[in-house]
Amino acid sequence: MDSEASIGKSLRDLELEVEAEGREWMRRRLEEKLQAQVEQHGAIFPPPGPKSAPSKAAKDAAAHGLRRGRLKGVAGKKSR
Repeated sequence: MDSEASIGKSLRDLELEVEAEGREWMRRRLEEKLQAQVEQHGAIFPPPGPKSAPSKAAKDAAAHGLRRGRLKGVAGKKSR
């Protein structure tokens, strides 16, 4: 940074600029380290969980049009 450009900036402006540069540098460094770990292990963390079949209750709710405790077409009480 040259001194002519910094003459018009307040100390607070300089501080904010340097903090922003520092955050960006840290973000890039973290990204590089995480990418290196992914390449080393060859996997995504956390690993995806096993797929399970929906429960009988979930199938029944879907078959009868129940969604989050409400029947289709039936209005519930308004909360105040």
